[in-house]
Amino acid sequence: MRLFALFAVPVAFAAACGQSPSAPSSAPSQSSAQVNPARIDRARGQLPSGYEVSPLSGRAAPVAFWGLASEWTADPPRCGALADPVADATTRGWSASGAGGIVYAVVAASEATLDPSLIDECGQWTVSAGHTSGSTTVVAAPAIDGAATVGLSTATTTVVEGGTETHSHADTFTAYLSGYVAFVTVVTDPGSPNPSLGQDFAAELLVKTVAALRG
Repeated sequence: MRLFALFAVPVAFAAACGQSPSAPSSAPSQSSAQVNPARIDRARGQLPSGYEVSPLSGRAAPVAFWGLASEWTADPPRCGALADPVADATTRGWSASGAGGIVYAVVAASEATLDPSLIDECGQWTVSAGHTSGSTTVVAAPAIDGAATVGLSTATTTVVEGGTETHSHADTFTAYLSGYVAFVTVVTDPGSPNPSLGQDFAAELLVKTVAALRG
């Protein structure tokens, strides 16, 4: 279950991912424009040439991209809201794969908001489903005007037949907009010989995705 990464883009955001986690980033209530989910395809322009892009199908949630099946659990349970911020809402988005990882960009119409208390309670927590378990840590997220944002770094292990373990890493950044939630997840293989996309790329892609959604 080796995963492969994808694109490199320079990043400039207010809270660098290398910094220690802080309270969720929020900004004034105004947004620059009305969100249009169809515009999420514009964010594909951040990918370098040669990457394969496909529309998303099936369940679109960060926890699913982390490799966990639908019957997953979180500990503490309240932290699960960060792993699946839009639950069963209809989503729109795309995925792309290449030598550096797999990238997902998603938007959903949702009135979900970010509970600031989760940032303290869920500084580090776990998820599990079947033979897969993971550890998730809150990381600093980029500031986006008119949105609350949160970043998560997740390392998962799957025990396959014969006791062999496979490992995966995912960086997820989520923006809670007015009436919408957008998130980006970049999944990489820690054992890959290819340079992988890091937190900086995932964070910047969220910024660019929100900008595209707003036109």
